[in-house]
Amino acid sequence: MELPPGKIAAVATYLEMRQPSPAASASSPTGEFVPLAGDVERYRRLFAEVGEPWLWFSRALLSDAQLASIIDDPLVEALALVKDGRDVGLLELDFRKGSECELAFLGLVPGLIGRGLGLELAAEGIRRAFRRPISRLWLHTCTLDHPAAVRFYRSVGFTPYRRALEVAEDPRLTGRLPRDAAPDVPIV
Repeated sequence: MELPPGKIAAVATYLEMRQPSPAASASSPTGEFVPLAGDVERYRRLFAEVGEPWLWFSRALLSDAQLASIIDDPLVEALALVKDGRDVGLLELDFRKGSECELAFLGLVPGLIGRGLGLELAAEGIRRAFRRPISRLWLHTCTLDHPAAVRFYRSVGFTPYRRALEVAEDPRLTGRLPRDAAPDVPIV
């Protein structure tokens, strides 16, 4: 299947966890988890810093009011991992779908991947999710994300259950992301 110019495509892998894995107790926080509710500007800065290398764009498409309606919702936990006074990680849990929780976002700022902070984020997400009466914690990642994302999520206890093809407008061409975002993904 050939994509028309201006489009991007990714294979998404969906993963789930039905009970807390041992990873939830394998790591204790070395930083502070600070709620981002009420601070759209801070959320946008952190989302961009964490996500632009991987072409994360979903939140960039939202107006401030749309984004605030998500991160200010009492059924959403949007958190910054703060170390040494700096936002270094993003964790977002979405409990708006009944008895399930979506791990909507988990990521680190460039330069901190591979230093154990991802495990800290995942462990905190798993702990927080299963504090509530949920039947499962799920997420999806895609081929635009870090190449080790699926392997990482499996290592902390998630199991793959579905794949899908996602096609979208290239957000660098629409002006939603800088043209130099995700330099490993060519603009066509």
